[in-house]
Amino acid sequence: MRNILNKLRKLIPFKYLALMGPGLIGAVSGNDAGGIATYSTLGAGYGYKLLWLMLLLLPTLSVVQVISIRLGVVTGKGLTALIRERFPLRKAMFGIVSLFLSNSLTAVSEFLGIAAVFELFHIPKIIGVPVAGFVVWWSIVKGTYRRVEKLFILFSAFFLSYIAASFFTHPDWGKVAYHLVVPSFQFDPAYLSIFIATIATSITPYMQIYTQSSAVEKGLTPKDLTVSQIDAVLGSVFAVIVAIFIIITTGATLFPRGILVNSASDAALALKPLAGNYAFLLFGLGLFGASMLSAAVLPLTTAFSTCEAFGWRAGINYTFRQAPVFYSIFTTLILLGVAITLIPGINLIKLLVLTYLINGIFIPIELFYMIRLANDRELMEKYVNPPLLNFFAILIFAVTSFSILFLLITFF
Repeated sequence: MRNILNKLRKLIPFKYLALMGPGLIGAVSGNDAGGIATYSTLGAGYGYKLLWLMLLLLPTLSVVQVISIRLGVVTGKGLTALIRERFPLRKAMFGIVSLFLSNSLTAVSEFLGIAAVFELFHIPKIIGVPVAGFVVWWSIVKGTYRRVEKLFILFSAFFLSYIAASFFTHPDWGKVAYHLVVPSFQFDPAYLSIFIATIATSITPYMQIYTQSSAVEKGLTPKDLTVSQIDAVLGSVFAVIVAIFIIITTGATLFPRGILVNSASDAALALKPLAGNYAFLLFGLGLFGASMLSAAVLPLTTAFSTCEAFGWRAGINYTFRQAPVFYSIFTTLILLGVAITLIPGINLIKLLVLTYLINGIFIPIELFYMIRLANDRELMEKYVNPPLLNFFAILIFAVTSFSILFLLITFF
């Protein structure tokens, strides 16, 4: 037995596992309540027909996450700090304010997902949401980076429930395999809208900002670059696999019956009579884990990026006294998220959609700054973007710009 373990230690670099985390958490946190709603809507409306798109989105997400991790590991600074240092004042302020607005709006909206989960399980949101907000706040304020990272990985594990839920729906795996590799396309407006919405939801500004800032706070250096990039790619793979299984679950149950949904909680409720309590429970647990993870990551990312932009001390490893502005911004966003969610009669669906659209506008803006910084030879030295990575990054910028423009035109 000892010989087997020794061989495994030689084959698997266990010491590298300690470096993993920023890429995984950053990519998975993008599957928030809005993302899950998009994938659920896609599966309910078109079955498995758009599964092939998810395979195309895998390299898209991977490229953007790899650039984020490279910027953080090589420079030891977050995105807003680099924007402040490397761009003229007006361009820098435009980028910093854009990212602040995007992250703040999304941070507040994540508590809507938590409220939806409590409503699924008949728990009054007036009780559940404040408790969840306090748990998130306490975990960050009283934790260290290592402890918080472990908590985030625990929340990420909840996403496995979506994979498990799909098996209770008894999908046609032959059709799943076929649509994963054989593209199909329609030119009706509804199809184009969900097609582009799926592209837009695969990349959100806070994912990249968290990945980069987390690499900085973890103290990763250029010698860790290879492992960090693997972490970014594996995180992207896991996030896309989760999205695929959400589509499979709703595509196997809701699509054949013509049941359309507008949110992740709608999808969970619709699954209950069709696939049983276990599928409903697993889908609901996945939504809970996703919402709790995003409700922690978003305020944290916003606080970190804002403080870095103005040169204020930021990071989980500091105490409240050592980094008062950082923790004040974090606390304010938690309180705002809880307060807005508890407004009587608020339309959660419309607010989520509006936030998603506003957030989408800032995706190309963030990509513009990231690509410019990653190609700054004075900043990155020998670690500037390789030509192939650069080609895909510019292509992604062009596609997301078009996608967001199309969504805005169709929405208004």
